[in-house]
Amino acid sequence: MADCECIEKCTFFRDRMADKMPIAALIQNKLCHNDGAECARHMVFERLGREAVPSDLFPVDTDRAIRILESGPRQ
Repeated sequence: MADCECIEKCTFFRDRMADKMPIAALIQNKLCHNDGAECARHMVFERLGREAVPSDLFPVDTDRAIRILESGPRQ
């Protein structure tokens, strides 16, 4: 399967995980190198756009992503 289209520009890994590379690598192997379909950040990105992805949304927090999607785009 292909890498997630956002892997190179994902602010979560660049800003929040830069000093936690062993953990970041595990998350990336599970989610980012698997087309991103199971990533909470990618779920929001795909439906609402990059600007709707909260900077503090963890890739594994799909419950929060679903709540964001249900509430629709931010005003």
